Amino acid sequence: MTPRVVFPNKILPYLLVAPQLAITLVFFYWPASQALYQSMLKEDPFGLKSQFVWFANFAKVLSDPNYLNSIRVTAIFSVSTAAVSMIAALLLAVMADKVVRSRGLYRTLMIWPYAVAPAIAGMLWLFLFNPSIGSLAYLLRQMGIAWDPLLKGDQAMVLVVMAAAWKQISYNFLFFVAGLQAIPKTLIEAAAIDGAREMKRFWTIVFPLLAPTTFFLLVVNTVYAFFDTFGIIHAVTGGGPGKSTETLVYKVYNDGFVNLILGDSAAQSVILMIIVIALTAVQFRYVERKVHYG
Repeated sequence: MTPRVVFPNKILPYLLVAPQLAITLVFFYWPASQALYQSMLKEDPFGLKSQFVWFANFAKVLSDPNYLNSIRVTAIFSVSTAAVSMIAALLLAVMADKVVRSRGLYRTLMIWPYAVAPAIAGMLWLFLFNPSIGSLAYLLRQMGIAWDPLLKGDQAMVLVVMAAAWKQISYNFLFFVAGLQAIPKTLIEAAAIDGAREMKRFWTIVFPLLAPTTFFLLVVNTVYAFFDTFGIIHAVTGGGPGKSTETLVYKVYNDGFVNLILGDSAAQSVILMIIVIALTAVQFRYVERKVHYG
């Protein structure tokens, strides 16, 4: 039976959770309630006049072809970014786990890119693949590839996915390494003695035991792709060319801060919040069923 914790003062438990509750109320619930209220208003660009229109802004947004295009772009971008960053991080973590000498040095070098700000990471990749001055773009042209992400939407999408995934690989790598260290080496050694090859040992022992880590990173990378990649897209493509890389979060910024369509922008932010909450709930409801904690 688990012992019950008794506080000497009845007010002390509430004082301990008060800072976290205050932060949650100020930085989440209050902005969310303001966004929900503003999404039902029709305002002029200067905020001088407003009219309560209920759900008219939501109907307008959901019938806008540009917004539907942003949903499609976000789906492609988020799935690609999460898949590339997690697969690359898992591969690097498995390789780094095999290193005997200078293991700490390799892991430190792999974690460093996570300290780079998203906008800086975007500019690094933009300089490398700029069609005019980029060194890697020059190599692509030498290989006969007509590389120009400033004009071709599919190439722009590839560029922002690579930049966003590169930024997140270090974070995923850190957790995958921790997960690999938690796996008992005796299980792998026993499988090797039984004649299981390296790939079979990975898929039958290592990867199933990494399921909790993989599920956690799946949720984190989904939220990252939806929200934290704004700086990368803003620095690299600005949502172009032809709105081919305009994700939902970037369209919220573009309509609200650039075009000053405040009601539509607020409605889009509410829809985006609902989408992310729904995706997270679905992941916990259905994906976590296949996760085994042991």
